[in-house]
Order: sequence, then C-alpha cells, then structure tokens
Amino acid sequence: MKDYREAQKMVDVSVGESVRIIRELQELSQNELSRLSGIPQSTISAIENDRVNLGVERAKVLARVLRCHPAVLVFPGWKIDQESAA
Repeated sequence: MKDYREAQKMVDVSVGESVRIIRELQELSQNELSRLSGIPQSTISAIENDRVNLGVERAKVLARVLRCHPAVLVFPGWKIDQESAA
C-alpha cells in the first residue's frame, strides 16, 4: 500500500453528464441508445438528468453499447494513474 496513489478528480462531471457526453460522442440519440441497450428512452433521459441512479447493471449494459469501461460512466472526471490501477 505504500506505493498507492489516490486518484485525482480532474473535472466536475456528474454520472448523467458522463453518459450524455459519451452517447453524443458516439453520435447516438437517446432513442438509438435505448434500442441498442434495451433500456427505455425515458430511463436514459432520467439517468442523463441525474433523476435516476445509473446502477451497476445498467452501467455494464450502457458501457457495452458505448464501447467504454463501466468505470468511465460511474466515476466520471477521475484521473487514475497506472500505478494506482495496478
């Protein structure tokens, strides 16, 4: 543990904003993401507006569709160095 370095927060982005940003970078609408993930569009909207918690299972499903690691969605804005990830 002596080599452990804490992750540092780089930007202030909510979980919902993270989902929206990554979805938009993939040029997907909420309806398209809904169709690909099986998650209702209304739930995706609620997640993006931080009215509903993302949750582990939904994070895994969305990460698969958005081609990113679930941690990118769950812990947005955190910088994790190689040393602390090991």
